[in-house]
Amino acid sequence: MDAQEAEEWATYANEAFALSLVRAKEDEESLSPEEAFDGFHPTFTYPIFGEEQRVYGYKDLLIELKFSSGSLRQYFNVKYSERLPPSPAVDDIESKLLEAKVLLPDHYTDEDAFLKQVELDSTAFKPLGTKMHSYSRRVSHALRPDGASDVSWDRKPSSSMSKTPEPEEETELVEYEIFHCTWKTPGFREYHRRIQIFILLYIEGGSFIKEEEEEWEFIILYEKRQRKHSPEVWTYHFVGYSTLFPFYCYPEKVRLRISQFVILPPYQQEGHGSALYSAIYQYVLASPHIAELTVEDPAEAFEDLRDRNDLKMLLNHQEFMREALGESHVSTGGGPARHQRHRHGAESLTSRTNGVGGKKKKKNEGKLMPPTDKAFIAKWKGNLKIAQRQFQRLIEMLILKHIDDTDPIALKQYRIQVKDRLFRFNFEILMQLDQKERQAKLEETFQAVKKDYIRILNLIH
Repeated sequence: MDAQEAEEWATYANEAFALSLVRAKEDEESLSPEEAFDGFHPTFTYPIFGEEQRVYGYKDLLIELKFSSGSLRQYFNVKYSERLPPSPAVDDIESKLLEAKVLLPDHYTDEDAFLKQVELDSTAFKPLGTKMHSYSRRVSHALRPDGASDVSWDRKPSSSMSKTPEPEEETELVEYEIFHCTWKTPGFREYHRRIQIFILLYIEGGSFIKEEEEEWEFIILYEKRQRKHSPEVWTYHFVGYSTLFPFYCYPEKVRLRISQFVILPPYQQEGHGSALYSAIYQYVLASPHIAELTVEDPAEAFEDLRDRNDLKMLLNHQEFMREALGESHVSTGGGPARHQRHRHGAESLTSRTNGVGGKKKKKNEGKLMPPTDKAFIAKWKGNLKIAQRQFQRLIEMLILKHIDDTDPIALKQYRIQVKDRLFRFNFEILMQLDQKERQAKLEETFQAVKKDYIRILNLIH
């Protein structure tokens, strides 16, 4: 078989994989047309099929892996139009999935038997652990297929067809609950073996954690849904989770590190990641034995989520902002990173430096503007339990949000403050360069960081 023929038998695994979260029939009746939990794809399959993420030996391949939406019991099926005769070159898909522990030994291959189990699990399954937080979201049912609208319910309405729904009639308040578990939580080890599957499929470089490490903590997010025709019945559906690990922090506390964090694709872009992160942060703030919250090697998307939520928290923290900006502080919330001298009719907040040619800070002025007061940083970093580098970055973003960009002294002090942090953080690499190269690299990095800060600030609403 030549290379072209061989290519015809190779399939990109991420596209061939179809994952589904399956609900009981009565639970499906409560869904809106926009809610879809079928046929979504993994982001990564190299832990199963190797670096090229390709399956060899099939044509028109479809790998179905369905989960009961709460208990996460599995149904597995493989479809194809043609398959090569068994040989070492042809991938045994089921064996590879079992070896990677993505497919569990108790999976179903009979779909009818699986669907019967889904019906049983729908009311039998309840979240493990201790509930720590809840919130709600409204879902529109203007186009539900139960006669609420005569518009075809398999598509969204155009603006000319839609009207503002009555809150009581055409929207549903959906609840979400967040639970805390440890290995000591009865039944959780077995359940964790089901949820950890999504770490391999959605986190680059993700790997299973060790069950013998007793210190792990888990924060799990569920949708809690009321049945349309049986309103006394509430069912739970898995949304995502995070793993946390404590490290010793002198003299008698711990640093809690977010190690893994995943929200399943059907629930993404709806604010659930922020809700989960905020619940973790509030848990840290409320725990006297935890000194600070850290994150292990965050992906870009998670860094953005963390930055947005940390910034919103600071901007809404009246005591912090009052000390940061002084008595003239008026809460500005989020919004674009534009800098106006008289944005709120108040005196400019920026020319508050102690640098050469700068004005001394007045007693009633804030401690944020560069050079930022070190005691102020140390105090609030500790009070808010935010890691050093993250807190410094947040301070730099807040300065950029409030600085007067017509004040050359303030801008120079800001540049010095950011570059000083960048130099310390990249010291070993920068010291390998000569002075001119080092200065050029620092300036290049500063401009990139500033640009990214503006991007993040513009995401805050």
